[in-house]
Amino acid sequence: MLAVYFDCPGGPENLYVKEVMKPHPGEGEVLVKVSASALNRADLLQRRGKYPPPKGASDILGLEAAGSVAGLGAGCKGQWKVGDAVMALLSGGGQAEYVTVPEGHLMPIPNDMTFIQAAAIPEAWLTAFQLLHFVGKIQKGEKVLIHGGASGVGMAAIQLVRLAKAIPIVTAGTQEKLKATANAGAAAGFNYKDEDFSEKVLAFTQGSGVDIILDCVGGSYWEKNLNCLSTDGRWIIYGLLSGGEVHGDLLARLLSRRGSIHTSLLRSRDKKYKEQLVKAFTEEVLPYFSGGTSPHLQPVIDSIYPLHEIAEAHRLMEENKNIGKIVIEMPA
Repeated sequence: MLAVYFDCPGGPENLYVKEVMKPHPGEGEVLVKVSASALNRADLLQRRGKYPPPKGASDILGLEAAGSVAGLGAGCKGQWKVGDAVMALLSGGGQAEYVTVPEGHLMPIPNDMTFIQAAAIPEAWLTAFQLLHFVGKIQKGEKVLIHGGASGVGMAAIQLVRLAKAIPIVTAGTQEKLKATANAGAAAGFNYKDEDFSEKVLAFTQGSGVDIILDCVGGSYWEKNLNCLSTDGRWIIYGLLSGGEVHGDLLARLLSRRGSIHTSLLRSRDKKYKEQLVKAFTEEVLPYFSGGTSPHLQPVIDSIYPLHEIAEAHRLMEENKNIGKIVIEMPA
């Protein structure tokens, strides 16, 4: 089968497509013929040699995929059959023509959804769902600050905050991105490049601040995050785009607000946790992707690249220009 590969860590130019052995499903695994995958920041980090796959995971890039069931390993419980349209949460291996997946990490694709759309759901939406519900314990009416609001996770989080009857506030780096987040349901959005988002958030919340912060930026935002975190607020760090170093009196400031810091990564979670997450998402959120539902959820897709243009897709994400997900389409 064809798969994305790189021989040594480095820039997008190191990526190429080569023929590798097709995987075989093991105990309780499903073989999926991939029609589309999608790009995540983790793919860029792995390509640079900074985020190795978890032990036992495929070293091929790709944390999500959509396609059809092509085979079943021993011990599968009959949940899936050959030909079923599915989308998958992966620890790796999605940017290839075939991938094996634990059966509990698959979700059915809604009837009126394409493989391209479905490929944009698993990693981003499950990450956002996990951060809001499993980690943040979001409650009705709470105010949530979402950094990177126009990213795949950000666009998913905006819609999931609305679904939870809470209030999404975002930061983004361009007016175009802020407009897109408003269209997705953000109640307010602030350009972190030309205004102090903490001052704007405090003004918008009439001084009360936000109950939850979804932070993929890290170090450079710590002071502003604390400025606009409410008493008893939860600050959830799931990425470190600006690095992890903090200089200043973080703990005293946090303590004065009775605030809490949570950290979360999805890729390294164990199989059972991911099964529970996929099950909860399938039951509580997935029905809202079907036509005619209110509210209606939808993945936001920035662009689609054929597999052989994988390097160009990486360059686009590295330039931070995308609004929503970058999808990789497999050869027919």
